[in-house]
Amino acid sequence: MELRTLLFKHLAEVEIALRSALANIVCKASGDMFWMTDESNFSNRNIFQRTMSFIDKELANTKEEFITHFRTKYSNPYPPALMLVEILPIGTLNHIFNNLKDNKVKKAIAARFRLTLPVFSSWITVVALMRNACCHHSRVWNKENAILPIVPRKFASPWVSVSVPFNRIFYDICILKHLLDAVNPSHLLKPQLQRLLNVYPEIDTAAMGFPKDWEKEPLWSN
Repeated sequence: MELRTLLFKHLAEVEIALRSALANIVCKASGDMFWMTDESNFSNRNIFQRTMSFIDKELANTKEEFITHFRTKYSNPYPPALMLVEILPIGTLNHIFNNLKDNKVKKAIAARFRLTLPVFSSWITVVALMRNACCHHSRVWNKENAILPIVPRKFASPWVSVSVPFNRIFYDICILKHLLDAVNPSHLLKPQLQRLLNVYPEIDTAAMGFPKDWEKEPLWSN
């Protein structure tokens, strides 16, 4: 439970950064604040239509004051993307990102997190699954990933120098650490994770995928 709480808190930082990057970068590139509900911005019509159905559902159920204010003041059928990203779950935002037609825009968003497009797309899926597991109180500490992340061949940023199982939570936490380093270098994931593991020395960290002396790995040394 405490691990879920810790991860959820830091996942929220990444989620906020993703929402901001998605809304602002696409809006700037397209020159359209309503880009999210314009089919011409997307590759797959069926995915777009399913996304619009979900947007309609969220708008029907939301109690957010900024949505209510927009509806009373403006006649547009949908709020701008900057508002929609605030009410849509990260899984839906992931689908919206992956369905974008303009690869240059997608690469610009990935670069915000210091990643190539294929790796970013894969890792955001991992983040969405990890967030959902934490949110729904699913088992986290020794779970085995059903969807495996892309393992980059090389990194521009510090990474783990030893081989670690990429189907275990430690690899997911490494992904989280990289993303946090990109959007909030002053985050406290490492000391908080160390403190939690020290409280429960009986926990088998190897079952979680942690290598020996993980704190000294390049990714975790700062």
